[in-house]
Amino acid sequence: MKQLPPDTVRLLSSSQVITSVVNVVKELLENSLDAGATSIDVKLENYGLERIEVRDNGHGIKAADTPVMAVRHFTSKICTHDDLEHLETYGFRGEALGSVCAVAEVTVITKTEEDDVSTQYTLNFTGGIVSKKPSHLGQGTTVNVLKLFKNLPVRRQYYSSTKKCKEELKKVQDLLLAYAIIKPELRLTLVHNKVVLWQKAKVPDHRSALVATLGPGVVVNLLPCHHRQEQPEIFLEGFFPKPGADYSSTSSSHPDKTFIYVNNRPVHHKDIMKLLRQHYTAQYPDDGSRSRYPVLMLSLTVSPSSVDVNLTPDKTQVLLHDKEAVLIALEAFLVSLYGFRPTDDPPALRPLSSETSCVPSEAAWPEEEASLAPTDLFGDADAAVRADAPPDSQTSNGSSSSSLAEDWIVNQMPAGSESNASLHDQNDLLSAETNVINKLPEMLEDNASTDERRGQFSAEDWSRGTALTDPVSGRPLQPVSIHQPPQTNVSAPDQALSSPDKKTLNAITEKRATLTAYDLISSRAMRAPLSPAALFEKEARADVLREKPAAGLQDISAAVHERWKNLREEDRKKYEEKAQKHQAQHEQRTKLASAEGPAETTLGTRGQKRKAPPSNQKLLDELFSAQPQKKSGTPAPKPSLPLPCNIPSLRLRLQRLSSQSSAVPRGLRLVNQLASRSAWVILCGQRLMLLNPFRVEEALLFKRLLENNILPAVSLQTPIQLTDGSLGGAEYTKALCSMEKQSPELSGEVFFCDPRLVANGFKVRLIPALPSAERHLEVTAMADCVPFLGVEDLREILTAVLHGKARSVKECRPLKVTNYLKGEAVRLVRQLPASPSRADVEETLRRMERQLGEKNRTCIHGRPFLQHMGLWSCDPFLPENALQNS
Repeated sequence: MKQLPPDTVRLLSSSQVITSVVNVVKELLENSLDAGATSIDVKLENYGLERIEVRDNGHGIKAADTPVMAVRHFTSKICTHDDLEHLETYGFRGEALGSVCAVAEVTVITKTEEDDVSTQYTLNFTGGIVSKKPSHLGQGTTVNVLKLFKNLPVRRQYYSSTKKCKEELKKVQDLLLAYAIIKPELRLTLVHNKVVLWQKAKVPDHRSALVATLGPGVVVNLLPCHHRQEQPEIFLEGFFPKPGADYSSTSSSHPDKTFIYVNNRPVHHKDIMKLLRQHYTAQYPDDGSRSRYPVLMLSLTVSPSSVDVNLTPDKTQVLLHDKEAVLIALEAFLVSLYGFRPTDDPPALRPLSSETSCVPSEAAWPEEEASLAPTDLFGDADAAVRADAPPDSQTSNGSSSSSLAEDWIVNQMPAGSESNASLHDQNDLLSAETNVINKLPEMLEDNASTDERRGQFSAEDWSRGTALTDPVSGRPLQPVSIHQPPQTNVSAPDQALSSPDKKTLNAITEKRATLTAYDLISSRAMRAPLSPAALFEKEARADVLREKPAAGLQDISAAVHERWKNLREEDRKKYEEKAQKHQAQHEQRTKLASAEGPAETTLGTRGQKRKAPPSNQKLLDELFSAQPQKKSGTPAPKPSLPLPCNIPSLRLRLQRLSSQSSAVPRGLRLVNQLASRSAWVILCGQRLMLLNPFRVEEALLFKRLLENNILPAVSLQTPIQLTDGSLGGAEYTKALCSMEKQSPELSGEVFFCDPRLVANGFKVRLIPALPSAERHLEVTAMADCVPFLGVEDLREILTAVLHGKARSVKECRPLKVTNYLKGEAVRLVRQLPASPSRADVEETLRRMERQLGEKNRTCIHGRPFLQHMGLWSCDPFLPENALQNS
């Protein structure tokens, strides 16, 4: 045996901690949160394989700690293992940055509040510093990870397919989503290849965070809840689906929208997830909800000493020391919210604590459901038998009587049974039913005496069907089964005589053993099972289209055929197994369809027979007849009305009108809206033109923002000194000092209030000359909504004032501010209704003519408002209704 080299040991252990792109982002994100960051930007290039950048505004790394900041097992969060019992940070092992260095190239830029400038450090594969140089970034830390898995070619090859890369990008977004919900005060941004994929602003509370991440349509169906337990100390809070809400809007087919937190740490806990799904899906009788995951946020707060987070490298699995107490508290909370979940265990075998035994009172049930409580036992036999009936459809009222059973028996009798059974059979049936009814009071008395001995039965026992038990066997009492006598065969003549008004059923509506044409016309038609090659083509065609969007049908078919030929044997067997399952299902459905007998009419709630569907025989005869029927001779003449019209006189009148001097109308006249609902037809003189009202709104809004918008300035931690060199010369300093100022303060300081400075987000202070110091200027606040706004933009304003003689705010806008206002104009216009009304468009035209004039007729992107309809021309005196009809 030989000892492994240190480099090999470091690489092997690092590849266990850093297994994917999302692991790198998670470790760096948690480091930023531990540093007190309130703003984090995550930028990826090529799905994170080429570059991962995580920038925050936290406390930064002290200069004394930088030599060991990436060395393994160096950390500032704990000192000994006992500190884990009081852990309040996300990280604690000191392995993240060192493990990243072993599998990628890492640079760190950091600045603390005490540092004058930030410093960029380049690290080697052991975490040591190779070089350092000053940087321009502000307070916080920026970590750049380049060429991830460069020395692990097999792992990098895993991301060679676009599908795997997109899945990894989705995992990164889900990770940021989880932290954005539990940290409402955190601002997060995700950028991929310089495109903003997702962002979340700072919000005040968890509900606002859910609205910002999941949308208001989801949060409107969530209910804020909390639950506290003293011993052991457990606190549950979060947002849960409202009881009875539609599961299609409060659940998902994937668990990515079920957020579980333990001490503000996103975790995956199988037992908690199972309990949440059981109680959520128990309120829906539909089988489709069984495979759904509820959309919710659960935050569990326990003592740090009762949680072990050091289980897996990614720290998403935790070990709860008081897991049973936590699950009992959670179940009590879910029972109080959704009611008891139906189970097959008898109540004596289910230990219920004082927390989980609380049930909503009868007054808390809906009135329409409480009113049905006495009849649920006998009024609907199917509902009493169902084991998966929701608890809110059954009540805790245990009263019953034989009269209810009689009503149920009468309602269940077929309306026309007297015509299908003999009088002797009816007497036997009534006598059997009478015996059952006579026995019911004795059975209820036995159950009542049993209940008095053991106490009143609870709503949970009633909802599970275990409230009434058989005194002999001790098993739960089953609903009464009513046996109907078999129908005797009646000949057709006798049947016609017995019911002369009854119509004979159509041959098409009576579904015999074989499939008929009616089955093919209705929704009963079934598709043929797919072959293994067809199943593979169905999945592979989407991948080929994603990789080659411009490929033709023949190219796609050839590529899919080539992939099927080169498919591995084990993958080919999977598709063959799928095809066999489809074939078996198809054969089973065919047998069921063929085995169905004549359609029987079902009974309504009041015992009335449902009407037979109308006959389709005439339609089928026309569709499937061998010789189509010939239409009768000549069609009937259409009604017509002669109108007097003289074309020469009409032409003469139009010529006279067009010769008048005031014939050509001036201005723009709105005609009608096109079917696309994004353009309007207008009449400009004698020409028809197309108008895009949204481009006009962009230009009008941008003009107003240029003239009136004031960018909010945020105070700088360290003011920026302004000198002749930074401004571009003494004449620029003189031009700045000549701008409008406020009245001096007691200390002698003067702030500039010139709109050309304030509207562009600059707050400049003038400190007068003192005996100990000379006069100087400094910028105390700047707008943070415009990226990279700085002193050069202030110099651009002074250039416009000095050389361009700019007097208004519109003339002094820097290029960065102008581009920002263009983006704001576009964003605001996109929020307008997609189809504006006619009055709104007319008002837009009036504002365009009044504010923009005739020369400026283009939007902020240089596209014209109006476009000529080259193939259209019209006479100016043609009525407007005629234009609309054309």
